[in-house]
Amino acid sequence: MSNDTEFRFGPATGVGSLPGGDAREAAKAVTGSFEDFPHLAELPARGPGADMIGRTAGLLVELYARVEPSGWRIGDRPGRDTRRARSWLVEDLDALEEFTQGYEGALKVQAVGPWTLAANLELRNGEAALSDPGACRDLAGSLAEGLRTHLAEVARRVPGARLVLQLDEPSLTAVLRGQVRSASGYRTHRAADRQVVEATLREVVGVHAAGPVVVHSCAPDVPFALLRRAGAAGVSFDASLLTERDDDVIGEAVESGTALFAGVVPAVDGPLSDPAGSVMGVRTLWRRLGLRPELLAQVVTVTPACGLAGASPAYARRALAHCVRAARSLADNPE
Repeated sequence: MSNDTEFRFGPATGVGSLPGGDAREAAKAVTGSFEDFPHLAELPARGPGADMIGRTAGLLVELYARVEPSGWRIGDRPGRDTRRARSWLVEDLDALEEFTQGYEGALKVQAVGPWTLAANLELRNGEAALSDPGACRDLAGSLAEGLRTHLAEVARRVPGARLVLQLDEPSLTAVLRGQVRSASGYRTHRAADRQVVEATLREVVGVHAAGPVVVHSCAPDVPFALLRRAGAAGVSFDASLLTERDDDVIGEAVESGTALFAGVVPAVDGPLSDPAGSVMGVRTLWRRLGLRPELLAQVVTVTPACGLAGASPAYARRALAHCVRAARSLADNPE
């Protein structure tokens, strides 16, 4: 779905991952913190299959992956690693369902997008799927089918939810710039054609016809304009990586109705500023762009800078609560 002007995202949410391995504790923390916009927690510390790539590989239809010493590799049939990935996901969905009884509102689920998947999933020869245009097409098609099934399952479990799909694309900039390393490490794969990248993203974004899609990347130089053209209703990014070079594309995105998921709370343990200080950069950006202050709370959702898997459990809980307070500060004092 392209820019969904009727849809209102919540004021704050998480990116996806949390520390620890207890699905019920994670679901409780997320739903307790983000009453208006919870998300399906990811717990990569549990091991292969709970990690970002393995979790999404478990969603693929008629494509399977297994763990090799070098990473996840496409195989011929579902094996132990696929079963484990699917089992973790069911556990997480069970926990989410338990803590969202009667919930009505926005609910976010995450999966790796087609280009980060292609950059990180190996073919049988050990090279990234990115090296083979046919493999990239097959992967995107399989992912699209898997996401349809996944979204339908979440909708069945939480029938009052308005689902938001987040596609994680941290490797997208490297794919566009030809910076993804080959298996040998001595060369890089050719830069992907921007039109092909956009068309493939549009295909995967299109699976969620009933709701908006947000694309997340905590890498520098997020391609805002390309994502907007591909149909993303929102872009999620690490706000600390923005420079004034990004002003024009962000201004165009806001004016075209794109939501901004501003990652302003550090994703690793450290001191937290006061809530107003956390969103000061967003207010400064707004003034630079000459945008109306009252738009801020409508357009911006406050998040951590990236997933919280690398944080301590105590810090992760503080960071979630801090996102909510920072969002409240933004709404109360947009100037």
